[in-house]
Amino acid sequence: MHAQDPSPALVGYWHNWNDLAAPYLELDQIDPRYNVIEVAFAEPAVGTTYDMQFTPSGTVPSTFITQVAAHQAAGRKVLISIGGANATVHLNSDAERDQFVASMMGIIGDHGFDGIDIDLEGSSVSITGGTIATPVDGTIVRLIEAVQAIMVQHRAATGNKLFLTMAPETAFVQGGQSAFGGIWGAYLPIIHALRDSIDILQVQLYNSGSMYGIDGGIYAQGTADFIVSQTEAVIQGFNTAGGAFTGLPAWKVAVALPACAGAAGGGFTDTATVRAAVEYLLGEGPQPGSYTLAQAGGYPDLRGMMTWSINWDAVSVCDGVYSFADNFGRMFDAASSGMGPVGAAALALVHNPVGEALCFARPVDGEVLVHDAHGRLVRRFPKEGPNERFDVRALPPGLYTVRTTWRGGPVCGRFIKQ
Repeated sequence: MHAQDPSPALVGYWHNWNDLAAPYLELDQIDPRYNVIEVAFAEPAVGTTYDMQFTPSGTVPSTFITQVAAHQAAGRKVLISIGGANATVHLNSDAERDQFVASMMGIIGDHGFDGIDIDLEGSSVSITGGTIATPVDGTIVRLIEAVQAIMVQHRAATGNKLFLTMAPETAFVQGGQSAFGGIWGAYLPIIHALRDSIDILQVQLYNSGSMYGIDGGIYAQGTADFIVSQTEAVIQGFNTAGGAFTGLPAWKVAVALPACAGAAGGGFTDTATVRAAVEYLLGEGPQPGSYTLAQAGGYPDLRGMMTWSINWDAVSVCDGVYSFADNFGRMFDAASSGMGPVGAAALALVHNPVGEALCFARPVDGEVLVHDAHGRLVRRFPKEGPNERFDVRALPPGLYTVRTTWRGGPVCGRFIKQ
């Protein structure tokens, strides 16, 4: 992981369409706590399974590109997601592989995306033989080759590593413990081949049947045990009929859940249960169910959380507006995330954007902590008096979070340094 990569990561998908229940949002309306934004979706042109296309549906393209750049300037990653539930992607020949690469490079370059998310579902990924380490299906081999080619070309064009995430369904990953064929375990050869390049693996812990944990137990979606067992499985690894799957480090793994019951066919989990499960995974809370972590002390470096979707989180029908983002803040250290304490009062600034000094509109009674967009503590000011000015001239331009106390309670806010 590079120092500039978001960590902990709050990943959210953004709909490129209007849904009456979860309406279209402009990119600049997204809650700034989402530091990895996945644009859904790039899909094959009609009549193909490989010639990828993307056009923002509700925003003028030039405005969309400007909005992408603004998020990036604030330290966020903006990715284009490939596929989704309704798009079949098959690379049935080398020529189709090459056109897939060319079309994706065009989409990435035209919009300035930081990388890609691979969200292939249904018949897009299927195995007929081979092993995790030696796949034999041409569509899988060519997909691996295509992603590798995109990464090489992106680095050559920009000088930067392509940010790579994957969002398979459970059957395609943990399902390999039950069987190795068809969709069962079908993503494992892809994950294995690209493991060094993957930035975040976020298996969808929803729209799933019950799944085995590495302890041999069977766990149902929508429960703390499901979240804990399925997350540990991709970290610890497991055996399959196609060979052993070696897990990924926890800092490459995010817990992926729907933001609202209406966002998925099943698997929505209430915020209290999610918090209990994730805090146990982080080693910060008691065991919430029957599943016991194989690693005592949990995984403090767990990368973060993903949700389908930002649009669903922005509506009020599930525990309130941005309840998923709020819950993320409760579970992950506010000091490391730079988001400030959840439930804190808003901190009013006299001027925002800020030029030379922070100046608060009301007295504060604690030290002042400033974090950058990556969550790093960059300034710590002792409290010296009411309405004190805090010199930030040395800070480079960008988005910052400031945290302090007022009347003994937490307050936080964000400011732009010019």
